[in-house]
Parts: sequence; structure tokens; C-alpha cells
Amino acid sequence: MLSRYAADGTPCVLATVVRSEAPTSAHPGDKAVITADGRLRGWIGGTCSEPIVRREALRALAEGSPNLVRIVPSAEVKQTRKRGELTVATTCPSGGALDIFIEPRLPRPLLLVFGDTPVARALVQMGSLAGFRACAVHPGARREDFPGAAMVVGSLEVAEANPGPDSWAVVATMGHYDEDALEAALAHRDVDVSLIASARRTDAVHKALMDRGLDETTLGRIRTSASKVRGGSQEEIAVLALAEVVTARAKRRPAAKGVPVPAVVFATDPVCGMTVDPLTSLHTAVHRDQTYWFCSAGCEAEFLKEPERYLRAIEADT
Repeated sequence: MLSRYAADGTPCVLATVVRSEAPTSAHPGDKAVITADGRLRGWIGGTCSEPIVRREALRALAEGSPNLVRIVPSAEVKQTRKRGELTVATTCPSGGALDIFIEPRLPRPLLLVFGDTPVARALVQMGSLAGFRACAVHPGARREDFPGAAMVVGSLEVAEANPGPDSWAVVATMGHYDEDALEAALAHRDVDVSLIASARRTDAVHKALMDRGLDETTLGRIRTSASKVRGGSQEEIAVLALAEVVTARAKRRPAAKGVPVPAVVFATDPVCGMTVDPLTSLHTAVHRDQTYWFCSAGCEAEFLKEPERYLRAIEADT
């Protein structure tokens, strides 16, 4: 699963149980994979640990940093967060303890290289070495044609490469289907697009794309890459084109580490302090027009006996 997600650029988190104290249903070495939709596949314990691991996994994806989640029994409910570690002190009757390491697996940036030219082939190889998920794009291309590519697309439809916010396209077709390649790349709004061409060729391509109905705003997304190289080798042109991509990427996201994730709302059981998923919890109560969710029927019953006792903030500072 992890290798598949790495290949198609799907961000995910690997959660691993690194320590446990009985009684608990999880053991050291148990693992689970959490994706950006909040879904967990695997096993890291039951209802006491799964929701908080899902919550912290989404946090790790957004921040791009690993974290250690410690669930410990306590006479008092409390959550304490410090750099790289969250401690959840819970009054859960199970009494067990778990340490779970949360490790984000972020996708490599995607480099779409259009063309079957020497420049394109060099870009694919160098892009892979530079840490990109290099995808060779050329009608009729086969995987053996581009041995350094993480993916080969034998058409101009690049949706299967899963382009997203950290995707970069270089059209290195050198006069062969430039317009078609640019139109295919520009169809994906998040993709940064550059064209390797002379100034004269760039003007001709812009005019052709305008005739096809592309507006000035869309055409303004095209950067002319490595156009100042005169008499340079194909490999030199590829080096400069890749350098421009690396520089543009650094300027666009100087502080970003993680990936955008959709909002998934979690609640905290006011009795035992455990994290609860309101969408799946079967135990709820309404007090003073406020809804509360619980991890078990026992916590719900305790709350209903004496609601005021449990109305205090127990979330860790963020």
C-alpha cells in the first residue's frame, strides 16, 4: 500500500505502535496507514487509540512533521503537547498505555516532462535524481523508452499522474506538438508550466493557442524556460530548465512543509478525555443545547449523572 501511494503521489501517514502496556489490544510493531480523508487501514488499537491517531495523522500531514502520541492511564484527564510529542492522560477503564509514532509520508513533487527529445530524456533522468517524481509524457511512449522515469504516460492525458499543487510541467517537445502539450498541461490549474523554446517560437505558440480559444490569463501561466541558451548542448538546456523549476518551487512554497488536507472534525470525550469521531460514535448527549460525544456507553452514563463535573477544557494547546 505504501509503495502504491508513493508511486501515484498520494500523501499518507504511517502509524506504528512502538510501546504498549497491558491491558491493550495493540502490540509493538502493529501498523496502520491513514490517508488525507481520515481513513485508517490497519491496526493500532481499538476505540481508545484509533480516533486520536487519525486526528494526529491529519495534523502531521498538514505540518509535514512526525509526532509521538503517548496514551497513558491517569486519575485526571489531561492532554499535553510539546514539540514532537502529544501525551494524552485518560481515565479510560481499560488502563492500558500506548506509544504510537506518527510518520507523514509526503509525495515527491511531480515533474511532467513532455517530449521524446534528448532534452526531455535528460530532464527525466535529472529530475529523478533531484527528488522529483519524474513522469515522461509522449504519445505512444513505453516504459522502456524512459528508464529513469517514475511513470510513463503514452498520451497527452496526464490525469493518471495525479497532478496537484506541487506539480511542474516542462514542455521539451522542441517544435513537435508544442501547442498540444501546453494545452494538456494548462488544463490542470495547479500545474506550473514552462516551455523550452526560442522567443520567436514562443510567440508563434502563443498565437496558435489564442486561436484555439485560450485566454490571456491562461497563457500567462507559461514560463519560457532556458530560452537564453544559445549553442548549448541538450544536456545543458535540460540542466537550466530543471534549475528554473527548482528555483520557482522554492519561491512559491518557502515555508510549506505538508500538504493541504480536508477538514475532519473530531470531538473529545469530556469524561475520559479520549478523542471521538462524531460521525461514527453511537453515544451522544445534549446538555444546555450543546452536543457531546463519548467513546462508550459508560462514559455517556457518567456524564448524564453529573454533567457539570465534566464541563472543562481538556484539549491540548495547539
